[in-house]
Amino acid sequence: MATLTRAHEELFCRGPDEQFASLDSLMTHCRQQRSESQDRWHRREDVCITNDLDVVLGGDPDFRLNDWSFSQLCRMANVSKDTINRLTHETAAKALEETLPLLGKPLQFLTSESLIRSVHRVAYTRLWNDELLNAACEAAPGFQPPQTAMNEATGLCCGEQDMFCFLIDPQGWIEIGGQAFAPGFFVWNSEVGRRTVGIQTFWFQKVCRNHIVWDAVDVVEASRKHTARVRDFLDVTRQTVAQLVEKRDARRDGFARVLERAMREKLGEDAEAVMTQLQKHGIPKDLGKTAIEMARGSNFTIFSLVDALTQLTQKVKYAGDRVELDAKVATLLSLVA
Repeated sequence: MATLTRAHEELFCRGPDEQFASLDSLMTHCRQQRSESQDRWHRREDVCITNDLDVVLGGDPDFRLNDWSFSQLCRMANVSKDTINRLTHETAAKALEETLPLLGKPLQFLTSESLIRSVHRVAYTRLWNDELLNAACEAAPGFQPPQTAMNEATGLCCGEQDMFCFLIDPQGWIEIGGQAFAPGFFVWNSEVGRRTVGIQTFWFQKVCRNHIVWDAVDVVEASRKHTARVRDFLDVTRQTVAQLVEKRDARRDGFARVLERAMREKLGEDAEAVMTQLQKHGIPKDLGKTAIEMARGSNFTIFSLVDALTQLTQKVKYAGDRVELDAKVATLLSLVA
C-alpha cells in the first residue's frame, strides 16, 4: 500500500492566512480572487519599470510586483533574482529594462487592483481555481476535509501562488479483508503558473494528524501544464472523481470482493512465474524484480504485488510515466475481477 505525503507537505509551507476552515470559505475566496483579477496584454515596448521597481503598463502607472511576478520578470530577463536584489532600486530597474527582451507578441499581466500577480508569454493559458473546485465538488457530493491537523489546518489552502484541496468521504468506508478503506482525493492548481493543475484519487485506511495518508490503494493521478488545452482538464477532473464515486456507490461490494480475492490468490508459485506474469502486463523488469522481493513474505499474492508496485510507482519522477505505470499495475486486479 502507498503512503501519500502531498497533503502533509502542504501543512508546513502555508501561513495561517492561506488556510481555510471550510470548503465554502475556500470557494468564496477563490471566486473573489478571480472577480478581482484582470488580464492585461501589453507589448514589451509599452511596459516600463520605474526607479522604485513599480511597473507602468501601457501608460497606466504604479503597478506593484509581488515576489512571484518579480521572479517571473527576472527569469524573462534571464537575470538572477538574487543579483537583482543586491542592487539599488534604480540600478535594478535599469538592469531589467535593458535585459527584458523585445518580443513580437505581447506579454500577459494578471493584475488585482494595483498588484501584478503574474507575468506570462502568450503560450500560457489560465485555469481558475474556482472552476477546478467546482468541477471536482460537483462530481463528489458529500466529500469534506479530513480531521484537522496538528496545527489546526484543514487541508484546504490557497495563497498568492497556488491552491490545494484535500477531501475525503467520511461515509464511504468499506471492509476489505477485515480492514476499512474510504475514498479521498487531492486537487491542486495555480492561476499564476507556479505549478501544474492536477488531481489524485485513492482509497485509504487512515489519515493522521500530520495529514499523511496511510495504506492507500487504487491510486490514480492526472496532471497537465497550463498550455492551450488546459481547460480540457476540467472534464478530466470530473471523470476522475466520478470514477471514484462510482466505485463508492455502484461497485462498493464488487471492489471489496476483488481485493479480498486478490489477498488470497497468487500471481505465481515462484519468483520466475511471477516475473513472467508481470511482464505480460507491461511491468518493467527492474520494477517487477523489486516488487517481487517486497512481496516474497506474502506468498506472491496479487494484492501484495499490486501493493508493492503502487509504492514503487509513487517514486517515479515524471507524472506521465507514473500514470502509465499505475494503469498497468491496475490491470493485475482484472485477474480476480
